[in-house]
Amino acid sequence: FEHLIGQESIVAALKNALRESRIAQAYVFSGIRGVGKTTAARVLAKALNCETGVGSRPCGRCSACVGVDQGRFPDYVEMDAASHTGIDDIRDLIDSAHYKPNTARYKVYIIDEVHMLSKQAFNGLLKTLEEPPEHVKFIFATTEARKVPVTVLSRCQRFDLRRITPDMLFAHFSAILQKEGVEAEAPAIWLISNAPPPNPATA
Repeated sequence: FEHLIGQESIVAALKNALRESRIAQAYVFSGIRGVGKTTAARVLAKALNCETGVGSRPCGRCSACVGVDQGRFPDYVEMDAASHTGIDDIRDLIDSAHYKPNTARYKVYIIDEVHMLSKQAFNGLLKTLEEPPEHVKFIFATTEARKVPVTVLSRCQRFDLRRITPDMLFAHFSAILQKEGVEAEAPAIWLISNAPPPNPATA
């Protein structure tokens, strides 16, 4: 969580919830592109299933942590709603959610750009959110929370990630360069810190 720059209040809330075992069944991380929504979701997935125990500092080395990082953990599913918008995609996910985890504490489902799901898909998802199995956690990421039905949002704990300022990026990039022993001119770092994020439609 310490690597999520500029999101101190959200990091503190998540760490406290994990320490005090106040874990919600579903979360929504919203914000513009590049603020760390999917990263936060993956860190939370590791924190829930780390072999050292549920906590705010996943070890990053156990099979659960490494599996989440590599996208190859059996009880972890990451789905992009931009390309899986229909009820059939959600139905498959919901069907698998009712089975208990293979090796982990929880089955964790991350749905990126969740606002792009169809109305039918949201309706199918809502039934599971209303009576979620204890062993399942949903984490939704979206750039447009206003397009997510209120009925879904009301069943999630929502966190709005704020925009990362150029000053924060400059300090972050400078620290990484120093740690890696790479020399760079300050104007060059500043130029990168102020660059707009790439457009996924043209990238």
